[in-house]
Amino acid sequence: MMKTFRILFTGVGRRVELMQAFRQAANRMNVILKLYGADMAGTAPALAFCDYTRKVCGMRDADYIPQLLRICEADHIDLLIPTIDTDLLVLSQNTAKFDEIGTKVLISKPEKIAICRDKNYTADFFESCDLKAPRTVNDYQLYHGPYPCFIKPKDGSSSINAFKVENESERKVYAEQIGDYIVQPFIEGTEYTVDIFCDYEGNPLFITPRIRVAVRAGEVLKTEIAMDEKIIEECRKLIAGFQPCGPMTVQLIRQNKTDDDYYIEINPRFGGGAPLSMKAGARSAEAILKLLSGEKVDYSDVIDDGAVYSRFDQSVCTAEGKRKQPILGVIFDLDDTLYFEKQYIRSGYKAVAKLLGDEALADRLWTYFENGKPAIDELLNELGCIGRKEECLEAYRKQMPEIKLYDGVVDLIQTLKDRGIKVGIITDGRPEGQRNKIQALGLDSLIDDIIITDELGGTQFRKPCDIAFRIMQNRWRLPYEQIVYVGDNPNKDFQACRQLGMRWKYFRNEDGVYFDGETAGMSSILEFTI
Repeated sequence: MMKTFRILFTGVGRRVELMQAFRQAANRMNVILKLYGADMAGTAPALAFCDYTRKVCGMRDADYIPQLLRICEADHIDLLIPTIDTDLLVLSQNTAKFDEIGTKVLISKPEKIAICRDKNYTADFFESCDLKAPRTVNDYQLYHGPYPCFIKPKDGSSSINAFKVENESERKVYAEQIGDYIVQPFIEGTEYTVDIFCDYEGNPLFITPRIRVAVRAGEVLKTEIAMDEKIIEECRKLIAGFQPCGPMTVQLIRQNKTDDDYYIEINPRFGGGAPLSMKAGARSAEAILKLLSGEKVDYSDVIDDGAVYSRFDQSVCTAEGKRKQPILGVIFDLDDTLYFEKQYIRSGYKAVAKLLGDEALADRLWTYFENGKPAIDELLNELGCIGRKEECLEAYRKQMPEIKLYDGVVDLIQTLKDRGIKVGIITDGRPEGQRNKIQALGLDSLIDDIIITDELGGTQFRKPCDIAFRIMQNRWRLPYEQIVYVGDNPNKDFQACRQLGMRWKYFRNEDGVYFDGETAGMSSILEFTI
């Protein structure tokens, strides 16, 4: 049985690349991953790349931690990962409460978080690790040069209210504007970010320096992986002193004149550009899933040194407007959406029972299935003929099933076609079995286009992979916004739709094979209208 992991990200915001990195890691490892995104408004773009959205209050609200605890307990969250600085301290102070309900929080100790939240402490900490850091003062009147200098909030992030100051008059203006600030000499040189990832005990698994080639609002737009041995060894000192749990992002400047490295900031979380290091080989998302599985993960430096990554913006629709575009194409899922999949399972058990020479065995197979057991294995063990498993599976998979469409499906499809609306099917599964289902249901003569994802090149093309949806859209030459997908499995059916801008309808099939009770409040195919 495939492992299932549930991860909740707080402050999910624009972390689309991070969600994609975790999804790709799960696909590589062949595990089931359910991503939950916490957001105050429910409109963050990264939510389109999560399986579930959970609205939360602000982190300064007294109910913030209790609310997260309720979510983690109700959704059986395995791991909570914060992604913004303002969450870090309050979560680190409450990890024991999450441990009590079985949720691990991927975060460093509170005393270490406090070091990062006050830039004075950060500079002192760098020096305690035998690393250089710019001298820091808290009163602009006590700063006597050199110029230019740098002024920024003590607990700031994302370069908000951080300014390069050219002279004394500018220094006073910015100091009064910021309020609680620090002043440091401006270091002229090459800026680096180091993406660090450690296991739960603080042992480094990845140390990935990269040059900040182009930056906007504190977040990197273009970066070059630079596996500089000097920086890596300096960061080992930093790790030994900090003992981070999970991700940590460090910023430094290599001074042009001296080649000395001046360390300026620590963020004990995934930085916005961390997925770029993952693309280069520092697969920390995969490491997290392995740690959750109880596997040991060792340090890796097999990183694509010199690789350059450029980032771009892309939009997703998080809420439809009042004037929706017309629907010109409808794509249906097959199993448990157009027919009752348990009919297929029963039919398959009849085929197996017939092969074994006793049709009454079909009822026994069904009883095992209803009890959540591997029916064919259990029956063959009981009969003492486990060696016949492959031929039983072959009989099940090659059956011409006794199944029928739900009432009203033929009329619905014909009505759509009469209105000039294209109708298609995208379904996962073994090609021979899916083709037999389609033939038995009479859909091959009723549907315009049918894609069985496994026929595209294997199981890796199954939903939530978006390739089948792209192929269908290309065939039809319709905008994604004018196509709707109808399916029954929220764990995989709608991820590609949301990301591509396609509309979707959920068939809440409470007696379906994949119904898990987590989808209350979603729309129903029974309300499907054009």
